[in-house]
Amino acid sequence: MAKRLLLVEDEPDVARLLGYNLEAAGWRVTHVARGLEALARARAEAPVVVILDVMLPDMSGFDVCRKLREEPASADVGVLMLTARGDPDDRITGLEVGADDYVVKPFVVREVILRVAALASRIAERKARVPTPAPAATLQLGPLSIDPVAHAVTQGGAALALRPLEYKLLLTLAAAPGRVFSREDLLAEVWDIHGSVSTRTVDVHVRRLRVSLGAAADWIETVHGFGYRARRDAPDGGDGGSDGSDGRDGSDGDAGEPGAARGAAGRAGPA
Repeated sequence: MAKRLLLVEDEPDVARLLGYNLEAAGWRVTHVARGLEALARARAEAPVVVILDVMLPDMSGFDVCRKLREEPASADVGVLMLTARGDPDDRITGLEVGADDYVVKPFVVREVILRVAALASRIAERKARVPTPAPAATLQLGPLSIDPVAHAVTQGGAALALRPLEYKLLLTLAAAPGRVFSREDLLAEVWDIHGSVSTRTVDVHVRRLRVSLGAAADWIETVHGFGYRARRDAPDGGDGGSDGSDGRDGSDGDAGEPGAARGAAGRAGPA
């Protein structure tokens, strides 16, 4: 039985090219050109993968991705963003709102097909894993209360507004206080990305998570030369995980993002 794929693309030529090749690769493709229609189809059809343009006529693809992640029925769908917006800030934004992969136009059709297949395989593997028992109660990390069911974080009773990747990063660390996670560990656990990729994106997201946590930032500790961990005990004198390093541990500048296309030789689709 063919797997369902939702193609959200407002350029007819690009949609026809991708639709033809995806169907030839065994996918059952539904094409829409607007963000609101994409959300409705995602709820109705439960696709395995969504290929999502950013510049849609009615709403941003970033907003579409964010809403897909917020809805329980589509929270685990694979999202590959396919767009002419290739600036580093756009790639970072795409990953922050929950995209699994990010490919810049013009693109190589064969590469997109392979990335979609790889993404579908990662999702299938993730679902096939034996789930770890869910905590019976809210996780507690110092002043932070983390509800794994509601995907909510509070501090002193006040809700914190975390981006999806910030929440996943915090939950991963808080579920095993004291355990040191390497950057490669976190890429695998949070992004479900394995292999040789740039790990500096982890530092960027840890730094942003600390900013979002405010006074509780020091509960995320940098273990220099190794990675990061959630503290078991309260930081002494407020000199905990942030310790002036901003989570970079010697690396400078913003990160190159995993999963983003690095350029393509054969071209397809308008910019």
